[in-house]
Amino acid sequence: MPPAPIAAALATHMPAVMRWAGAVARRLRGFNIGLTGKTSGSALTDALTLADLTLQELLVAALRDCDPIFRTCQIEAEETTGDLARFPEQADLVISLDPIDGTKQYRDKTGNGYAVMLHLRSRDTVHYSLAFVPEKGEHGWWVEAHGDRIVCGPDDPARPARDVLQSLTPITTATRPDSRQIYLIGFQQRDVAAAQAVSAAGLAGVAPDDMPGSIYELLARGEFGGSLIHSPNVYDFPVSLHLARILGGDAVWVHNGEPVHFRETWLDDRADMLRLPGIVACSANRETLATLCRVAKDWHRERYHTQVEL
Repeated sequence: MPPAPIAAALATHMPAVMRWAGAVARRLRGFNIGLTGKTSGSALTDALTLADLTLQELLVAALRDCDPIFRTCQIEAEETTGDLARFPEQADLVISLDPIDGTKQYRDKTGNGYAVMLHLRSRDTVHYSLAFVPEKGEHGWWVEAHGDRIVCGPDDPARPARDVLQSLTPITTATRPDSRQIYLIGFQQRDVAAAQAVSAAGLAGVAPDDMPGSIYELLARGEFGGSLIHSPNVYDFPVSLHLARILGGDAVWVHNGEPVHFRETWLDDRADMLRLPGIVACSANRETLATLCRVAKDWHRERYHTQVEL
């Protein structure tokens, strides 16, 4: 099946569900809901809460029940909850879920940049993306990418979620600023050193602990110019790729400059998640991409290597 009708069905049904999921996340955040279960050694990666599991249960159930077209897709989800057996184990199109992107910040109450996310992708690119940031603004904040249209803006629960998204002014390259700020993550204990190296090249590297919010809305609005990520996972990063490509940029592997695809992934047993190999640069600005590739092209491509240097 082609991606267009599935993307259209996601755009129709899932904004309301994401709004509900955001409300559940806000409510659960008031309780002690931390869980154990991931052992990668990275606090950012290993954070897990009851909210992650609950929100995924809700999202998977909605995909199961809202439209039979969704059952033609493979589901890739960061957690294991939900009626995943109702969906094929392999399919040309994948709906990927991250019930709470930014779980450590969510759990520790150190910021409000966590997001509920999904996207639709093929082996080569992303066709639909939706992210809801429940605690940005008074009622939450949307990011949607569909076709050649990106919207980003505040929610209004007095109106249907789809109507709110439809009313937001699309972001264009003519109106979006071009930022030097670059989000760095995935380099384990070397995140700060990696950010410093990017800054030394004339950009402004920002390590995870210094992020002011969700990279997806920051990238969409132009407050951030892109990201540099070691072995990004397949649940949240593809949304950045989607935004960059609509805006005329790309996501590329730094060692060869080739556009990122999803035909090759690896299972990170420590974090229990699927990842892309190597280091990926993502930006709407092709010159920024070239700079990031130049800085990181010789850095170590293995995520858990033991060398001190990058």
